[in-house]
Parts: sequence; C-alpha cells; structure tokens
Amino acid sequence: MKKYTKKYNIILDDMNLLDYRLRPISAISYVQDAFARYTSTKRMAAYDMMPKNLYWIVAEFNIDFVDTLPFWSEEIKVEIWYSEISKLKIYTDFNVYYNDKIFAKGNALWFLLNTETKRPAKTDEFLEKFEIVNELTLGEHKKFILPELGEKVTEMSHTTNLSDIDFNKHVNNKSYINIAEMTSPDDFLRNHTIKSLNIRFCKESFFGDTLICSEYKTAQENFLIHKIEKDGDLVCEIGSLWENGRNADKIIDFDTKVKSEV
Repeated sequence: MKKYTKKYNIILDDMNLLDYRLRPISAISYVQDAFARYTSTKRMAAYDMMPKNLYWIVAEFNIDFVDTLPFWSEEIKVEIWYSEISKLKIYTDFNVYYNDKIFAKGNALWFLLNTETKRPAKTDEFLEKFEIVNELTLGEHKKFILPELGEKVTEMSHTTNLSDIDFNKHVNNKSYINIAEMTSPDDFLRNHTIKSLNIRFCKESFFGDTLICSEYKTAQENFLIHKIEKDGDLVCEIGSLWENGRNADKIIDFDTKVKSEV
C-alpha cells in the first residue's frame, strides 16, 4: 500500500458558522487523523511507539486551499503518502478531495522523538515498513521562509487548559491554530477567505502555560504572520495567505441539503 486513503463526512463541529463549510483547521485534523490511521496499519501508531519510548511530533505543516471548501455533511477523501524519508526526517504529502476534485493539498514534516532525550530517533524501522512515493504536491521539501514582519495588528494571551492537551501531555498543534484564529479581528475573518497556511512548531508547551499570540501584517498583501510565544521563546509560527471576500455561494441549497437527509 503506497498511498493511504480515508473518507470522512463533515460533522457539525468541523464547519465554519459563517458559511457552513469545512473549517481549514478541520481539514488539517482529517489529514492528521489519516496519518495516524496509516501508521496504525504498520503497528507504528502513537500507542505502538510508547512502549519503545518514542512519540510522534509534527514539526512543519503546509497546506494550500485550491478550491471551494465542501459543505457541512458532505463526504471528503484524504489521500496521504510518504514522500521522503531521511536519517531522521519523515515527510508526508497529501491531497484532500471533494467530489473527486482536489480542494486542498500540502505536506508535513514528522519526527519520532525519544521520550527521555527529546531528540529525534533514527527512521530505520520506519523505512522497513513504508514505501516512498516520489510525488510532491507543493514542490521540493524545504523550510518555508516567512516574509519580514510589519505592523503588529493585535495580541492575545491564552492560558492552556485541558482541552488544549493531547495524549503526549503537551499542547495539541491544532490548538495553536485555534489561538491564532482567535487573535485575528472578526471583521477580517468575515471578509476574507484562507488560501494557504504555513505552520512551524518550534517548542512544546504544556497545561497551564501562558501563551502570547501576536498577529503581524507583512509587505505582501493579505499575508499575515502569527507568532505564539511562551516566556519570550517562540513556540509556534504561522504564515497565512488570504484573498478578499468570502465564497459567493455561502449557504446555497442549505434547505435542499437538509431535506435530502430526512
């Protein structure tokens, strides 16, 4: 099995209340779930790694939204594969489909960390179990360079709670995206559509930590940078590109879609 595919139906918790369509952060959640399911087929899921004193982390995540996001309750399909594995690094690439058409694509950089040293473990065992597909959705794997910071738009403080914590007992990477979204002004979110996200996870944070998220403009129109810090250290850095306006077909056929389920 060179590529792994998994189908999902968009549930209420994963839709954007502005237009009843899939939230970008939820698209990322489905991709990460597909990654976990794929590793489980080879007995390398998180619970398989724990007895070996290893755990998974994602260090970088890049995603482009190339078509209209699907509507609530619609079926989507995630296709994910291992595209590059070096001595320590593991890259996956992915496509996300709706009606057999790609609406999101991207890649992610993963590591297996040793629970005691917090350092990356060698990928020898991983290489033995997975096949590489030489197909890159966003081109060559390389660190995304964010534009230079401009004016600070806003800042928010967030104290992490139990809902932020994952099974590794540190803050879930999706929580950082939520925090960044909460930092952005409502009027901007209501009048713009996300086109891409470039996320770099720099340092772990834990229950009860106080995180400071700052949003900055850049010289590139509608390109924002969010920096999330703990005690002055960078924890997560997010670049996001937006376009003006929201989807014109916001809630079209809503009644028809609901009636079709009855």
